[in-house]
Amino acid sequence: MIHLQDADMKVFNRQSSKGNQLKFRRDGIWYKTDYLGYEGLAEYVISKLLAFSDLSEDEYVEYEPEKIEYNGIEFNACSSKDFTNGWNLITLERLFKNTYGYGLNQIIYSTPDHEERLKILVEQVERTTGLKAFGTYMSKLLTVDALFLNEDRHTHNIAVLTNGTGDFRIAPIFDNAAGLLSDTSMEYPMSKDAMDLIEKVKAKTFCESFEEQLEIAEKMYGQSIHFSFGYNEVKAIVEKADMYSEEIRQRVIEVVMEMRRKYQYLFK
Repeated sequence: MIHLQDADMKVFNRQSSKGNQLKFRRDGIWYKTDYLGYEGLAEYVISKLLAFSDLSEDEYVEYEPEKIEYNGIEFNACSSKDFTNGWNLITLERLFKNTYGYGLNQIIYSTPDHEERLKILVEQVERTTGLKAFGTYMSKLLTVDALFLNEDRHTHNIAVLTNGTGDFRIAPIFDNAAGLLSDTSMEYPMSKDAMDLIEKVKAKTFCESFEEQLEIAEKMYGQSIHFSFGYNEVKAIVEKADMYSEEIRQRVIEVVMEMRRKYQYLFK
């Protein structure tokens, strides 16, 4: 059990359509509590499964499941090491509002063509930051979101790193807490069949279809990730998070394996 205080709490400008988790930082470790369901479990499982991909270790953030106590209340949560190395994390939406006075989301959705929306996103970010191969990064990000059903990826939580003097870096993949049907309070209750719920999940980056987003990204910037996990690896990872009920853990296993079947071409 990790005991956290008011002094450890952090507040961010990053917005989420799924609500905001309590966030804390102590001794270079970040903690996020569950808010609508089992976000910490989703964050942990997805990060551990990214280790079974051809992403390098510095391309994603690794999370661990945690039990924390704050203000006399116990929470399931997850933790991660600070990956900023003294740089500042800034969302694409905030970056564009600070630079141009209007948000990137407004630019993207000003055109009805979905392929053009992704092209605009990538080109505008590269022009503003000087970063290269942001399209490849987006292809990787959208692959992860499609495979793990992260429904909360938009310009308010896609971010880059900046040192405040005009230099930028691509941030590692983080914030997958809205994946794997983790919102059991509103959208995906445990009383509903997970296989039926999978069909209802909508993407948010530049259109509602995960399949279409991924198809466009791969067409424009290439297929950038392959995976190599199976049932045994998934079960071993999920079972370690024993602060969650057996029912929840079994549902996560089922969802991961169903998505693995759906996107079988991503697996070696």
